[in-house]
Amino acid sequence: MGTRRNNPPLANMRVLICRPEPEASRLAGAFRSAGAHSRTLPVMERVPLPETPEQRQTLLDLDLYQHVIAVSPYAARQLLERIDTWWPQFPTGIHWYGVGASTAAVLEKAGLTPEHPADGFTSEALLALPSLQQLEHEKVLLARGDHGRELIRETLTQRGASVTVLPLYHRQPATPSRADRMDNLDQFQPDVIIVLSGETLNNFIALSNNSSHNCRKSLLLVPTERVARQALDAGFTRVICASGMADEDIVNRVIGCYAADQTREDQPAPPDRPDSQ
Repeated sequence: MGTRRNNPPLANMRVLICRPEPEASRLAGAFRSAGAHSRTLPVMERVPLPETPEQRQTLLDLDLYQHVIAVSPYAARQLLERIDTWWPQFPTGIHWYGVGASTAAVLEKAGLTPEHPADGFTSEALLALPSLQQLEHEKVLLARGDHGRELIRETLTQRGASVTVLPLYHRQPATPSRADRMDNLDQFQPDVIIVLSGETLNNFIALSNNSSHNCRKSLLLVPTERVARQALDAGFTRVICASGMADEDIVNRVIGCYAADQTREDQPAPPDRPDSQ
């Protein structure tokens, strides 16, 4: 038993990461640092959208907006790249926001001072910020993909804002080869599966339906309780919610689930209900 205590916290755990690159490989490295065997099976991919004349004009009018929101780190990176094309420096007087700390960090790296929820990384948490409550006659730019949840746009519109959606990329199902699917599911047989959106979960289910490995018995980490309910409805029996979207947060959440097992013989972890967000 003393030897087990000296092992890395996730020694020999098999972790499958289903998120787009390059984030998937980066997270896989973080899991390997904790002792896990990690593999990537991206089931979604993001394709930057070409800039339209309307989008170009929106960016040229950036100084007319009081609030700019990026919904994800990828959306923030795409937004900053396009702003850089038209603005030698950021216009002043804008309140910048990231839905979570990871998104805010991308904006901070560019020299901005964004707000983000102190607790949580969901649209609901963002909408609770005091600075987004009274928005009569104010303009909001929402940087995101070309489809997704409409909660932010609809809620801010109800609060009096004029919201412009700036679609920067398209998400679509990835098509890993049959050999990749068999290698990462049938042969690898993951103990833990990382799925960080409802759309990713749906695509993973479709890809894994013909696998000989019963993925629904693996520990499944999802981003929010909303996606956790979706996973439970689909038959997954061991579902947990992320405590944050940074790589360290995700790895530590999984470590926490298995910490109680470190002083016992190898046994399946008990079912874990979704956390409230």
